[in-house]
Amino acid sequence: MAYLVVLVLDNPEQCPDVLRAWEEAGASGATILESMGLARLKKAIRDDLPLVPSIRDLLGAHELHHRTLFTVVRDEETVERIIEATQKITGDLNLHHTGILFVLPVTRVLGIERR
Repeated sequence: MAYLVVLVLDNPEQCPDVLRAWEEAGASGATILESMGLARLKKAIRDDLPLVPSIRDLLGAHELHHRTLFTVVRDEETVERIIEATQKITGDLNLHHTGILFVLPVTRVLGIERR
């Protein structure tokens, strides 16, 4: 059975390292999306800006987006290697501000194996 591995990565700067680790763990590819959770959306709505903000006021905010990565792999062993490799970079995913990773079974896959 194939599996969909999805990671919502809290720190976008870790994205290149995670992608490299996934490839080394056996993922043949991955898709990356810029995403934002509800908590970050609430933080993005600022009420502390002056009526006419300067560029410094506007650019002073931290990165508001996450990176959502996903890949489809063929077996559970690859899933386990991906999880282990991810946590070597992010730290324990059960801790705050690391990310969320989940795995779903995929009953049918087309297009993974190219000839």
